[in-house]
Amino acid sequence: MIEPIALTAGNRVRFLDQTLLPQEEVWIETTDAEVVAEAIRSLRVRGAPLIGIAAAYGLAAVAANSHASDRGALLAEIESAANILRATRPTAVNLAWAIDRMLNEINGARDADEVRLTAVREAMAIHREDVDGNKRIGKNGAELIPTGTTILTHCNAGALATGGYGTALGVIRAAHAQGKVERVLATETRPLLQGARLTAWELVADGIPASLIPDSAAGHMMNRGAIGAVVVGADRIAANGDTANKIGTYQLAVLARENGVPFYVAAPLSTIDLATASGDAIPIEERSPEEVRAIRGVKIAADGVEAINPAFDVTPNRFISAIVTNAGVAKAPYHESLAALFRSEVTARG
Repeated sequence: MIEPIALTAGNRVRFLDQTLLPQEEVWIETTDAEVVAEAIRSLRVRGAPLIGIAAAYGLAAVAANSHASDRGALLAEIESAANILRATRPTAVNLAWAIDRMLNEINGARDADEVRLTAVREAMAIHREDVDGNKRIGKNGAELIPTGTTILTHCNAGALATGGYGTALGVIRAAHAQGKVERVLATETRPLLQGARLTAWELVADGIPASLIPDSAAGHMMNRGAIGAVVVGADRIAANGDTANKIGTYQLAVLARENGVPFYVAAPLSTIDLATASGDAIPIEERSPEEVRAIRGVKIAADGVEAINPAFDVTPNRFISAIVTNAGVAKAPYHESLAALFRSEVTARG
């Protein structure tokens, strides 16, 4: 299973350029926070958990490779990099969560050498915890999947969107290992085709039976009884369970409700934003209209047509059957169950 990012022995950030998949597998190495930020903005690095890890590694690389000998000067350099990284994408909360965690630990260091060591150690801990947490998400979610289920998933919430293993695809991987998955249906996920390019690539590589379907075919497949569950990831989950995910998720949730199909969201606790009361307060990123009018530079729309390109939508909590996390499974009422998961995690950590 691929691990899309790492911090090398030389404290360089090494990541896979996901915009070139599946045709090319190109890796980029850098110590420059601006390069990491551009990779996040351009979706070379994408997926809520992964961009958090990328930001953490970006700060670690800046700290480890800085020539500053004074603690204050080094902290100022790291803070400047943090501001650049924080401004890249507004919807996924993992980005700010990882940056805040890094800064909180780094600011407690006594001198420049300790700042460097702390930055590297904490970034690697964030990555390790993400992979471990994804495996717990997979285990928790697999318990919800009956044997013989065909699962629909949207966009890519697999190893490529995380530190490894995946959230929604983590559930699918765990359920498949238990012999429960009949087939996975992956939506294309227009306009950038993350389902066709990335999810299908991961499923084929893992030997999981899979079929690619147009986004617009989901309702037809549900109505025919061909789908037993929908499992998606999340970029931000509000305190009441409203969930922001890749554009097109909301309509899948509505279709699932209409057709009596359970709709599951899989995400780590770091994706849950208890400070955001509801989905109404989640900022929705608007991306370039050119992503809709063209595919990899090839024009597919009429000249002069305007295009609107929201990157995410919000699924109201009433359409969500359960939210699967690394700390357990939450069900309605979500404002109570999500808060309880956080309390249990704090207790478990001592």
